[in-house]
Amino acid sequence: MIHDFLPVCREDMERRGWEECDFVYVCGDAYVDHPSFGHAIISRVLESHGYRVGILSQPDWRNRESITVLGKPRLAFLVSAGNMDSMVNHYSVSKKRRQRDSYSPGGVMGKRPDYAAVVYCNLIRSVYGCVPIILGGIEASLRRLAHYDYWSGRVKRSVLLDSQADLISYGMGERSIVEIADALDSGLAIHDITFIDGTVYKVTSDESVYDAVRLPSFEEIRQNKKIYAKSFFTQYQNAGAYAGKRLLEPYGSRLYVVQNPPSAPLSTQEMDDVYDLFYMRAWHPSYDAAGGIPAFDEVKFSLTSCRGCFGGCNFCALTFHQGRIVQARSHESIVKEAELLTSFPDFKGYIHDVGGPTADFRHPACEKQQTKGACPDRQCLFPSPCKNLKADHDDYIRLLRRLRVLPEVKKVFIRSGIRFDYVLADRKSRFLEELCRHHVSGQLKVAPEHVSDRVLSRMGKPDHSVYLRFSEEYRKMNERLGLRQYLVPYLMSSHPGSTLKDAVTLAEYLRDLGYMPEQVQDFYPTPSTISTCMYYTGLDPRTMEPVYVPDSPHEKAMQRALIQYRNPKLYSLVHEALTAAKREDLIGFGRHCLIKPPDKTLGQDSRHSDSRRKTLPGGKGKRRPKKKTIRNIHKP
Repeated sequence: MIHDFLPVCREDMERRGWEECDFVYVCGDAYVDHPSFGHAIISRVLESHGYRVGILSQPDWRNRESITVLGKPRLAFLVSAGNMDSMVNHYSVSKKRRQRDSYSPGGVMGKRPDYAAVVYCNLIRSVYGCVPIILGGIEASLRRLAHYDYWSGRVKRSVLLDSQADLISYGMGERSIVEIADALDSGLAIHDITFIDGTVYKVTSDESVYDAVRLPSFEEIRQNKKIYAKSFFTQYQNAGAYAGKRLLEPYGSRLYVVQNPPSAPLSTQEMDDVYDLFYMRAWHPSYDAAGGIPAFDEVKFSLTSCRGCFGGCNFCALTFHQGRIVQARSHESIVKEAELLTSFPDFKGYIHDVGGPTADFRHPACEKQQTKGACPDRQCLFPSPCKNLKADHDDYIRLLRRLRVLPEVKKVFIRSGIRFDYVLADRKSRFLEELCRHHVSGQLKVAPEHVSDRVLSRMGKPDHSVYLRFSEEYRKMNERLGLRQYLVPYLMSSHPGSTLKDAVTLAEYLRDLGYMPEQVQDFYPTPSTISTCMYYTGLDPRTMEPVYVPDSPHEKAMQRALIQYRNPKLYSLVHEALTAAKREDLIGFGRHCLIKPPDKTLGQDSRHSDSRRKTLPGGKGKRRPKKKTIRNIHKP
């Protein structure tokens, strides 16, 4: 095996003595040969099985010749929009074009098209006709069946149909892509590959489809939101390995999209095999002149220890992509990679992260998941931890201890997030002490998301009291250790179920905390989440209950402004929101007020005027106490 980047041009192929590639991988991201990038993992897995893979990164979709750089592959084209959905990559939740693409050379925007999976596949089809096309990556995975598309505001068909691809490999893909490759290599036609778990295919007759759950037709779900919600929840209940059934979605009377059950999760040994493969662990040198790939800087000195998440947040697409069954690498594999990182010339002694979707999940939620899968009709942590939940941090603690004592390692951080309710559920563990003593750098970021229990229920998050209990235990632990470390909460505005009244409640909590977030995440309706289904249908698909949806841009702006009520630029929106919520009691000079009344005599609002002396009511000449800053959050 040649230890180098995979071919990106004809000259690279010639150096290897290749006349053709077995697979050409077309990707919307720049080529980074690192296991945090999907194209690197899939291509290296195929290479380890003896297949020749070329990388065609960010081809110019406006030029048909760009797709011919590596020629026609012997077996198939592999297509992915990249590590992110191309529309999320391109647009903010307000549908404004982003200025930066962290997965492109130098962060330059515009290197990939909107709906990249569809565009790339159609480009290939226009040039190479009937060559097999296998579509993968998160964009295809979350659009594998009919779905609501936020950016166009309508229900779209399965991406398999609009892209003209032959097959979708959904989920993480290592297992299914090898099975697909072996089937093609054996001479099997692409339209006969209908039997592999973790794939989606299309047929013109349903007679050959056995043991399938029949979903409503595309025409039905497009016309009726209630049917859409029911269809989505059927998909959700069958999104897990072991328990998931085959699904059939009709398009008229002569076309059907079939989703095979999800692939089985990887074993620890299989995870180790994937991450122990040879990777260059760098961006392709052709990007040096542009300054490299910004996204790589975030992961270069981080370690992936697990994948999958049983947290089950309703706004998260992990259930449909990585699944709810946690898979973990062995300590030996992770330590080996850490030792490799310490040998890099630019390693400064800091491992930036050891985790995954949720850092402190290192094993399935319960024993049953390993053979029967996650429960289709209940969550592991919501609304409270399941009685069968195995809350245990011992393995994670041992791993972190092994990493901390490696030569050249000064500090091991945890940045991919922990579940505070899971930490509380593990009553015997010393994890909180280990976390505070060794793995926090002044601030620990956690995601309570909101303070209204009504909104948290729609999010699939625990009650606010659980977060308050964790924050108190965190405070006490830091106090006992003699450390000044703080909690920084991630918050979300405008989630389905959140009214202006709920947004005001959140603002009052922040007032009492003395904290105004610099950034606020407005709810983003991405494909294939329960929350997005609520946003589109106005129904909770779990119960079919009506859900209030703040879908107007103006109300969303007001809810977001309330979280940052101290920002002078947002005064008008905050004033309007408080008035609309009938909370004028929060406009005034009292200590409980969020803003002052407008000062018409000065032609500006007095709440945020820097030109006037800030005084307490009735306290002539006295200055108002300064608001606490982020340094005071949950001060121990």
